[in-house]
Amino acid sequence: MKKYITLLTFLFALFTTHFSLAQSTMSDQKVFEYVVKQYEMGASQAEIAADLLKKGVDMKQLQRVKNRYGKEYQSLMSNKSQSLPMSDDRTRKPNGESDAQQGQNDKSNDTDDSLLQAIMDMQNSNSDSTRIFGHDIFRNQELSFEPNMNIATPPDYVLGPGDVVYIDIYGASQLSIEGTISPDGFVTISDIGPVSLAGLTVKQANAQLCRQLGQRYESSNIKLTVGQTRTVMINVMGEVETPGTYTLSSFATIFHALYMAGGVNKIGTLRDIRLYRQNKLITSVDIYDYILNGQLTGNVTLADGDVIIVGAYDCLVTIEGRVKRPMIYEMKHSETLAQLIGYAGGFAGDAYTKSLRVLRKSGSNLTVHNLDAEGQRSFTMADGDFVRVDTILQRFSNAVEVQGAVFRPGLYEVGSKVRTVRQLIDMAEGVTEHAFLAHAVLHRMKLDRTYDIIALDLASILSGTAPDVPLQNEDVLLVPSVEQVKEGQTLTIHGEVYGPGIYQYSTNMTIEDFILKAGGLKESASVAKVDVSRRLMDQHATTDSPVRSHTYSFELRDGLVVDADPSFTLQPYDEVYVRRSPGYSIQENVAVVGEVLFAGTYTLASHNCRLSDIVQQAGGPTAMANVSGARLERRVTPEEKLRMQQSLHMKQQRLGLADTADIRKIQVADTYFVGIDLAKALANPGGDEDLVLHNDDRIIVPKLINTVRINGEVMYPNTVGYISGKSASYYIAQAGGYSNNARRRRGYIIYQNGKVAKLNRGARPAPGCEIVIPARKERNSMTVATQWVSISTSVATVIALLIRAL
Repeated sequence: MKKYITLLTFLFALFTTHFSLAQSTMSDQKVFEYVVKQYEMGASQAEIAADLLKKGVDMKQLQRVKNRYGKEYQSLMSNKSQSLPMSDDRTRKPNGESDAQQGQNDKSNDTDDSLLQAIMDMQNSNSDSTRIFGHDIFRNQELSFEPNMNIATPPDYVLGPGDVVYIDIYGASQLSIEGTISPDGFVTISDIGPVSLAGLTVKQANAQLCRQLGQRYESSNIKLTVGQTRTVMINVMGEVETPGTYTLSSFATIFHALYMAGGVNKIGTLRDIRLYRQNKLITSVDIYDYILNGQLTGNVTLADGDVIIVGAYDCLVTIEGRVKRPMIYEMKHSETLAQLIGYAGGFAGDAYTKSLRVLRKSGSNLTVHNLDAEGQRSFTMADGDFVRVDTILQRFSNAVEVQGAVFRPGLYEVGSKVRTVRQLIDMAEGVTEHAFLAHAVLHRMKLDRTYDIIALDLASILSGTAPDVPLQNEDVLLVPSVEQVKEGQTLTIHGEVYGPGIYQYSTNMTIEDFILKAGGLKESASVAKVDVSRRLMDQHATTDSPVRSHTYSFELRDGLVVDADPSFTLQPYDEVYVRRSPGYSIQENVAVVGEVLFAGTYTLASHNCRLSDIVQQAGGPTAMANVSGARLERRVTPEEKLRMQQSLHMKQQRLGLADTADIRKIQVADTYFVGIDLAKALANPGGDEDLVLHNDDRIIVPKLINTVRINGEVMYPNTVGYISGKSASYYIAQAGGYSNNARRRRGYIIYQNGKVAKLNRGARPAPGCEIVIPARKERNSMTVATQWVSISTSVATVIALLIRAL
């Protein structure tokens, strides 16, 4: 239960520091029960805190719960301790820690998610002390500096009030006596009386017992051992996170006391921690000596009443750059820059060590100090110094490089073995068989760090017919290969091959070789005519030539060129054209749906296959077919699609609705309808109405619809039965006549086959058609939105008619 009270304490501290909460609806009892339940379920303290925040628990309520149940806890534990039985276990238990610190240890055994650690992290998240070397050592829960309680008691351990001692008598007599040294310093032994042990070492206490008990147990051995040790009260003051009085084990040291106090704060020193005992300085501890050297010098065992003083730091120095541990370090005024480098782990491998830069505050300005190796050993550090360790320059002082067509390209030391170009080639194991020796290049750096280019006849140098060239530091020798010389020379192939494109030029490549390299001929390729276009390259020309290229034509048979010059090979930048055979064509299909005897897909037998041909192949129309209403659906080609997008884009611009600059993003339909007259096409095959079909065309022969639809500006849009010979006026009358807003002279008829005709041109209704009466244009201009509504209505009308016709 103690851990729950501790948890409530931590939660209260967290809320006080960081949060402002709403009014809680939970009672104090419910809050405590909730904390106990969540804790037993394994929830972390951070999770419990977050949940309480959501439930509206505020600081006052949490303090009230802590106080109330803290008192109940103390009463419970007092009654419980009185009923505990005596134990024969002589092992020592950790003791002397305050309730808050004991709660921390209890919780650290349960979970690593300590709320105390979380609070510390929040308090220090924005603090520079997290970057100061060594400041986090006493906040590491894995490094608690807790004393080992179950070690052999040192002979010089001084006994005091509270120590539990065991007096074992063995030999002629067998007896074990357990006692606790009283505040007066005595242990009472039955039949003997009080024996004074306080202030004696273990060795002295054994001698004292032998003198006092020896006469009674003269034939026996007497030995005193220490069981549970006493506690001591010490004070940790100064620049620590939690200064105060702490009750610790008598085995505790200065390090353990600092850990219990939460370590030093952001201005506390690690280099001079002092221990006072009875107003006298006993020792001074340098934590860096422990961190860096593993030395525990000065870390003495504490005694009751000791005072540990942590003062403020004297000197903080920042070091950055190429050291192994760049951080902020606490320095003593007598320590030098060389010692700071040692604290930082030494230089990194690429550090420039000849001169270090130190920035120092001097009055109202800064001063800079550049220190060599000697100066680093004598230059003492001051508070606020900033040290920068730069990297070495990425330059070489004794290197040359060879690149390209050699067996071992790379950097080489220029000196005794490599002084000339020939020696460098020999050191690189020679040139490869693909090396282009007629023209090598030596890049030489000038004083302004720019390069001179020196052309070399490497073949002559290696053969000894030309003088060797001396090398200088940072020279770069490039030995090109034949492939590099030809790099950029290409061949291009177009047309009916499986891999048309641009290819790297190769010497002595024939047309056949190039076609095979491009994947071979497609079955659609023409072997009767293969063209090669060659560019003109006359570097000595002085006038413009009207000829732009040479073209060579060849015939292939069985993959080989027929009747060509056997010595003809392709040259750089040639372009080969493999034409499509005029005698090659793939099947093209059309579909016939609706009222025909054999609806389905049919192949176009010729390029001029017409409507009547396919309908006849489908068995002709059925008795229920509306031949005059048949229509043709055609797929939009890429060219037609682009024109439609351009037209829509211009219309949107006129209406102010163009919202994209890329017309290809405008959505258009994939198909459109072609107005046809199938009855005339069947009656006059090959005539003007008998259209030539295209691939993927779709002929739709609808069922006879014996109605006429009247839409638009009429009194009551309606659909009525078709009566042969009746004019449009009859059907408009069936819809109640014209409305007041009708444009009578602009009416039109949409026929089932997709054709449109105007009423004022003498158009006659037909079965399945729709009569549309448009609205009169208003004097005041319509808004853009109204125009688009009108357009959408007309489009919807056409689509509805076509769908109904199916």
